[in-house]
Amino acid sequence: MSDETLPTQPAAARPPALRPTRDPQLVLLRHGETEWSASGQHTGRTDLPLTAAGEAQARSAGATLAAYDFAAVFTSPRTRARRTAELAGHPGAVVDEDLAEWDYGPVDGRTSRDVSEILGRDFQIFDDGVRVLPPSAEHGDGRPGETLDQVAVRAARVIARAELVLGGSGPGSGAEGGGDVLLVAHGHLLRVLATVWLGVDPRLGARFELGTAAVCLLGYGHSLRTIEGWNLAAQ
Repeated sequence: MSDETLPTQPAAARPPALRPTRDPQLVLLRHGETEWSASGQHTGRTDLPLTAAGEAQARSAGATLAAYDFAAVFTSPRTRARRTAELAGHPGAVVDEDLAEWDYGPVDGRTSRDVSEILGRDFQIFDDGVRVLPPSAEHGDGRPGETLDQVAVRAARVIARAELVLGGSGPGSGAEGGGDVLLVAHGHLLRVLATVWLGVDPRLGARFELGTAAVCLLGYGHSLRTIEGWNLAAQ
């Protein structure tokens, strides 16, 4: 086959831009790729930068959300989230400590396979938590880590603050006059936050896959908090 007849490779397609809805939405953005997100290592308080690919993902996420005029933007204090917010077009995002990733304690820096080998069985973080391992100076600086319920309590505080901007303080309260809110944070924290938004068991967060630089849309419908889009434009 000559060069002239070789099939051409399509250029990488940019995710389509999302359009705001009439009613306010709570928009979630997971940070872009880091070395540990690529390798599957749990990254809680460990403060890693974005990779070059992660920075590109953050810019792409910004293009995906370019049509939104957010009334408020909040970010996790971790570098990977703050940098994602900046590259997505929100350098003035307000740091919210409650948006920090789950403190994994002794699981920090380990993959699920690592923990499974130590336990001698399959490890499921949403069921097992992170305190299945003893505190370790090498992983989590000797901290025991947070329970799932503690993460859910933080997520509930974030939602309460966000709803003041969305236009109310409870399910179905996203009335006209409120504004869209963007939260830039982490995979597990945002999955837990989605369960709190819906009022369901936080362990169901295990069922919500969330890729790097993915966007999710939470809203209101028929007097209920709803999920209007999940894992959109994931990289």
